[in-house]
Amino acid sequence: MPILRSLLSNIVDIRKSFPIRIRRKNPANQQKATLTGLLRKARNTSFATAYDFNYILNTPNPMRTFQRLVPVHDYSSMYKNWWYRTLNEEDDVCWPGKTRFFALSSGTSEASSKHIPVTQDMLKAIRRTSFKQLLSLAYHDLPEGVLEKGKGVLMIGGSIDLVNKGSYYEGDLSGITTGNIPIWFSHFYKPGKEIAKEKDWNTKIEMIIDKAPEWDIAVVCGVPAWIQIIFERIIKRYNLKSIHDLWPNLSIYFHGGVSFEPYRKGFESMTSKSLMYLDTYLASEGFFAYQASPDTRSMKLVLDNGIFMEFIPFNERNFDAEGKMVERPEVLLIDEVVEGTDYALLISTCSGAWRYLIGDTIRFTSVKDSEIIITGRTKHFLSLCGEHLSVDNMTRAIELAGKHFNISIPEFTVTGLRHEGLFAHQWYVGTNDMVDPNELCKFIDKTLKEINDDYAVERTAALKDVFLEVLPIHTFYDWMRSEGKEGGQNKFPRVLKEKQLASWQNFIPGKAVKNL
Repeated sequence: MPILRSLLSNIVDIRKSFPIRIRRKNPANQQKATLTGLLRKARNTSFATAYDFNYILNTPNPMRTFQRLVPVHDYSSMYKNWWYRTLNEEDDVCWPGKTRFFALSSGTSEASSKHIPVTQDMLKAIRRTSFKQLLSLAYHDLPEGVLEKGKGVLMIGGSIDLVNKGSYYEGDLSGITTGNIPIWFSHFYKPGKEIAKEKDWNTKIEMIIDKAPEWDIAVVCGVPAWIQIIFERIIKRYNLKSIHDLWPNLSIYFHGGVSFEPYRKGFESMTSKSLMYLDTYLASEGFFAYQASPDTRSMKLVLDNGIFMEFIPFNERNFDAEGKMVERPEVLLIDEVVEGTDYALLISTCSGAWRYLIGDTIRFTSVKDSEIIITGRTKHFLSLCGEHLSVDNMTRAIELAGKHFNISIPEFTVTGLRHEGLFAHQWYVGTNDMVDPNELCKFIDKTLKEINDDYAVERTAALKDVFLEVLPIHTFYDWMRSEGKEGGQNKFPRVLKEKQLASWQNFIPGKAVKNL
């Protein structure tokens, strides 16, 4: 990557030579320009005709008019009313032209898989944001030679051998984006297109392990659980002390999809040098934010690249007990949010999503810098009796438990249940380290009482008890395999409900680790 290295070096040199503070862009203005651009580009589509985009563009405040005239959508309403037409080869439905790619995402109660449209404009937007994050590395001290010629970038994701449906292709977003990487990047991309085409996950891992000694990997990208599996198996196959024995230049890990903290101890046990861990908020619907600095766990929203964002306070006024959005929720713009409050993210994009509930909840850590953390999913939380337990709370308790007991807990899940006329929580914790389940349960319960006031109150009332089972880590991945959810983009759900819960409970009898 001599050209890239030169570009990054030039940015650093300019910064040092001209230490002038660049004027901060106004988030509201960025989002206003983004929405205006989206409305203009899509003004001749069927969706635009239905909601009169031309009228919206000619009003004094297009953002407010847009909010007033265009209803909010979840996947079910967006698909049933509009996106199904793009699957039936209709042009200009929600975005100009014909949609050639659809990303398959997690299933809903209405469908086995979501079909998320991925347009050429969205692919370009994802590449632009990826390059922005890459350029942000210019402001950090990278090890000498990390970006020089010959160093590889290992990207683990879905198969690039997409399913041909005649008028369109479908597959994981990672497979779609990897199959459309720039030509200049293909020289550095690993494992290469031949391995990336492989659909069977176990076969793909074996092919990667076979080829691993031939590569000089400097950067790794992928979901933590599957990267950890690959590292562990490489170390075992070649009898290494750490992954750096094979890849001494490995320095950067771009991750996403879940909080990295439960995996950190496991990664540190497999490395002999420090890695720069950088989070990304890349979903099937777009690339929303990225971590620009290793010194913070927050990510910076990308407000000027084909995605208009709105924010729904995640509370009882706007969502029911199952996490379903009400018909007319309170919706805020970027200049109306506050720090420390959880919001459900609503997006309008250059893939033809309009006021679409993506299903994630976020929290602003800095309104001034538009920096956020992901706190969970609108339907992945527990509030049986008002305890309002978020995935962020759960992850924090697991992180602190790992440190307290000096163990690695990369996987866990929680469910709620009826118990003695009231309620209880059931935890399933994945670790291969020795720990007393009773003591681990007490610590997690105590920690949640300290970090969540509602939980503390309900533990004295309706939330009568907490139970915990310790399982070997492979149990979680074995279940995912049994569900057909094995692979680079799949994550174990942090909260189990309904069909998933029934499947899990049928799968695990006899697999729990006995009390010490």
